[in-house]
Amino acid sequence: MSRIGKKPVAAPKGVTVSVNGQTVTAKGPKGELKFVVNDLCKVALEGDSVVVTPVDKSKDAKSQWGMSRTMIANLMTGVTSAYSKKLELVGVGYRAAMKGSNLNLALGYSHEIDFPPPAGIKIETPKQTEIVISGVNKQLVGETAAKIRALRPPEPYQGKGVRYEGEFIFRKEGKKK
Repeated sequence: MSRIGKKPVAAPKGVTVSVNGQTVTAKGPKGELKFVVNDLCKVALEGDSVVVTPVDKSKDAKSQWGMSRTMIANLMTGVTSAYSKKLELVGVGYRAAMKGSNLNLALGYSHEIDFPPPAGIKIETPKQTEIVISGVNKQLVGETAAKIRALRPPEPYQGKGVRYEGEFIFRKEGKKK
């Protein structure tokens, strides 16, 4: 039995939840999100909470059960308080700035990189070496942060590159004479 899947997802204040077949829709102060639950799970609206149950006792149904419940919980959190990720730029001359709606990055290449944010994502640069990515959809926020990090991932010798806030970079020792 899934310990996570057994718990019902309670809708916070100000959030309206509707279940239409396998589609769960959550509307809140920050926006609206939808999630389509796999056919191996049943979704029901009981009062103010959403309950997910597996169709049968197969291994696939059990594996989808907890994941579906977690995705619905992420919808509730996203429409009430948006998700955010922070990135740090480490390196001489590495900086970030907003140019219109695009993120302009100088990451040690011979050219600057313009990164257009996807729809529903807000990017801010409080400092030249700090990027804050925020949005309602947890998956899209994480994916955008990963794409920006992939432009110059941190390297193990000098530690330069784009890293998540608080990320530990295992440092290697350089060559010896």
